[in-house]
Amino acid sequence: MKFVYHILFFLLYLLSLLPMRLLYLLSDGLFFPLFHVVKYRRKVVEKQLDECFPEKSMQERRAIERQFYHFFCDYLVEVIKLFSISKEEMMRRMKFFGIEQVREELKDKKFCFLYLGHYCNWEYIASLSYWLPEIHCGQIYHRIYNQAFDDLFLKLRGQFGGESILMKDTLRRILTLRGQEKKVMIGFISDQLPKWENMNHWTTFLNHDTSFFIGAERIAKQVDAALYYVDVERVKRGYYQVTFRLMTLHPKEYPDYELTDQYARLLEKSIRHQPAYWLWTHKRWKRTKEEWVKWREAHDLKEK
Repeated sequence: MKFVYHILFFLLYLLSLLPMRLLYLLSDGLFFPLFHVVKYRRKVVEKQLDECFPEKSMQERRAIERQFYHFFCDYLVEVIKLFSISKEEMMRRMKFFGIEQVREELKDKKFCFLYLGHYCNWEYIASLSYWLPEIHCGQIYHRIYNQAFDDLFLKLRGQFGGESILMKDTLRRILTLRGQEKKVMIGFISDQLPKWENMNHWTTFLNHDTSFFIGAERIAKQVDAALYYVDVERVKRGYYQVTFRLMTLHPKEYPDYELTDQYARLLEKSIRHQPAYWLWTHKRWKRTKEEWVKWREAHDLKEK
């Protein structure tokens, strides 16, 4: 597997040396086979767009679909560019606004948690470490089943100086970080689909009953972390900007799940503003609330 990793890294690194304008030509060329020939997960994308935006016409939804696949091809080449991108170029392409205000708000806080989504180029957000070198930055991640790709993405995310924390180790690692001198800022991509046993709360999101990971809210209450929503916008091709939206400095004051619901509303607002930039190929609703209720009832019977 290490051999596969080194071969992949070498090939992708060479490809990343191309200027972005040539990589975007590659993206343009990739769109046709991905969309028209392979039809990569098009049925999934169309079904989810139809269910999420019933108020839009079929023509409007199909236009969003095409825009999404164009963006998805851009995302792929932008990730490839990360193999050789310089610090200066990265900081030009991903800008963070409100840093000084965040520093002021965190003056008396040890921990800050960031709510993210699979929206715009989420891999670029790991470059936040460049903007906040005095803070220990990190992100929670799910292991990729293919070991070679898992190693590649860990290397890409780590090159900016942040730490990648495996989801199952989240609480233990955060509690360990309490003892270090630096303040800690951790990103949680919470719009993924939890497994049955991790479903605890359902909320309305994009016209669906939806379950989210609640780890960010739950751990924030344990360590009294400030919570922000990372509002990402695509300024133009290859350029993004982030605005920090303060959710609370005092998470313990909120009833259970209220902050998770607030995150769902903020992410939905971002998606409705520019729907083509969310990861529509992800099967977000393959587990339904009705199925979960049946699973829960069967699980409870087994325990009796």
